[in-house]
Formats: sequence, C-alpha cells, structure tokens
Amino acid sequence: MSVWFVTGASRGLGAEITREALERGHSVIATARDAAAVRGAYPDKPEGLLAVDADVTEPEQLTAAVEAGLAEFGRIDVVVNNAGHGLVGAIEETSDSAARALFDTNVFGVLNTLRATLPALRAQRSGHVVNISSVGGFATAPAVGLYGASKFALEGISEALHGELAPLGVRVTIVEPGGFRTDFLNTSTSLRVEPASIADYAVGAGPVREGMAASDGRQQGDPVKAAKAIVDITEVDEPPLRLQLGADAVERVEAKLDRVRRELDAWRHVALSTAI
Repeated sequence: MSVWFVTGASRGLGAEITREALERGHSVIATARDAAAVRGAYPDKPEGLLAVDADVTEPEQLTAAVEAGLAEFGRIDVVVNNAGHGLVGAIEETSDSAARALFDTNVFGVLNTLRATLPALRAQRSGHVVNISSVGGFATAPAVGLYGASKFALEGISEALHGELAPLGVRVTIVEPGGFRTDFLNTSTSLRVEPASIADYAVGAGPVREGMAASDGRQQGDPVKAAKAIVDITEVDEPPLRLQLGADAVERVEAKLDRVRRELDAWRHVALSTAI
C-alpha cells in the first residue's frame, strides 16, 4: 500500500481522492488550511488518515506536514497537488491583487508543495506526482484567461518536472478535468469573480460568466468516478503524462489540436521562411 500526500483535501476533488485512496487501503496525509474540516468528513476516524493543517502558500506549514507524515508513515509515495481556486473576469477587468492571489495558490503553492515533498521521493527513487490542472490549462477561454494562465504555468512546470524526475524513478501526471459536480463553481468557496466593469467585454466574456454561474452543481462529471480514475493511474506501470477527464475535456482538447494543426499547415511557409 502507498502513502499519499494530498493538498486541498477537505472538499471537492481532493476529498474524493482522499476517500478513494483510503478505501483501497492506502494511507493519506490529508492537508487543508483547516484540518478539522478533513477530520469532520471522517467521523469514524479511518485507519491510515492523518489530517494536517497546511496552507500551500505557507512553506513552513507544508514542511511541518511532510515531517508529520514521515513520522507517522515513514514514506510518501504519491503527491497530489489539488489545492487551488478559480477566477472569473476578462483580462483587463481583473485586479492585480486577484491575479497575484490566484498565482500564489495555483502556481507558487504547487512549487512550495514540491519543494517540501520531493526530497522524500528522490531519496526513495520512487513515487508519483499528480498535478491537478484543468482542461483550461490546455485550452482556455474568455473570462477565465488568468485561471487558464495559472494552469498553463502548472502544465509547463509539470512537463519539465517529468523530464527531471524520470531518471530518478519518480513519475509525473497532469490531470485535466472538465466540469465536475464539486463546489468549484461556488463563489462562497472556490470561485472568485471580478466585477464585469467594462461593457465592451460583455460579448466576449459575458456568455462564459453566465454559463459558469448556471452550471454550478449541474456539471456533467462525477467526482467519485474522477477520483477512481486518478487513483487508478497511480497503480499502472506506465501512467500518462496527461489525463483528460470528462467528455467535455476530450472535446476541447481535440478541438484545439485540430485548430493548431490547421494553423501550422496554413502558415508553415512563413515559419520555415525564417530558417537559415
């Protein structure tokens, strides 16, 4: 059985991943800004669960969480970078403070977690890093461009990390979920919305704003099935670098790949004209 380290484990997909791993007999170091929320989800106190306070924007808390986990279980095998939040707003409408807070959690929070956990995985010469991105980290859209940018950054980090860790026996997978019935679109928990302050963006960004608000709780994806798929890929010999989850994610990825291929073919002569 493996030992998991999961950030953002108190709710949403992080909670479902924690539950699925525990049900399979794995141990989980489940971190959240308030570990009491994690413990509250498991009143029966299942064996193998260690709930620890850790805000991913606070490196010292992550170091303490890793130390507590190693003291309890002796190793860490799977690191799931799940903590994060969404942000809605046209690029020009989004405040600097909102953009920086987003990157502090979605990007620098992952870097903080990696710095805290990777020494253990490197020492073991084994392990698996699972970075929860989004289909928006591959193909973003109006009104969610900065959220997409934070996930694009995560994917760039993950691609490089894949090459750096593979020789050390540590695997990396980027998970790109589409819409799932978690609390991600709930503005009281996971989603921050900037005011629609510039009328010119009503046409471009407005439909996405409205669609996200209407979709809360009605997304196609089942988070229990998503958690099962994520735990499944940690148990195969050759896991994918990228895993899309949901029919909507597959559709958006395929559409972007087609668009990029068409543009590459149409403008290939210009690209090649700059060669020596």
